[in-house]
Amino acid sequence: TDDVTLRPVPGLNAIKELIANAGKTGLTVESTIEEELGVLPPAVDLAAYRIVQEALTNVVRHAGPVATTVIIRRSTGSVELEVINAPGLAKSKVTGAGVGLVGIRERVALLGGTLQTGGTSDGGYRLRAELPLDGGTR
Repeated sequence: TDDVTLRPVPGLNAIKELIANAGKTGLTVESTIEEELGVLPPAVDLAAYRIVQEALTNVVRHAGPVATTVIIRRSTGSVELEVINAPGLAKSKVTGAGVGLVGIRERVALLGGTLQTGGTSDGGYRLRAELPLDGGTR
């Protein structure tokens, strides 16, 4: 028989555990998570979790163990996510297929959201995604 462990689909309710696990990779993660995010549509909840997960993975891969900030807040009609990392180590060889940002872009686009990425003035990197609560059903 197959030993399959079924787990609930992750969402923002598991984000603190995700951030704690990222700390085990050497990242120093400071988070600001709005306590009253409320009930989110399942697709938005899952996408928000996966976007933060991939962003933290990208920090480890591309910058190394650096100070990172995660901000999650709800505004009228959307959930806003920001992951900002301090300047990191220049890594000459990055392992993996390099599809992290592509996957994030696809998740955001599927939900009708917006994504901004790029370097910060101090040499770090910032990812900001806004996901509409209607989950792209407009």
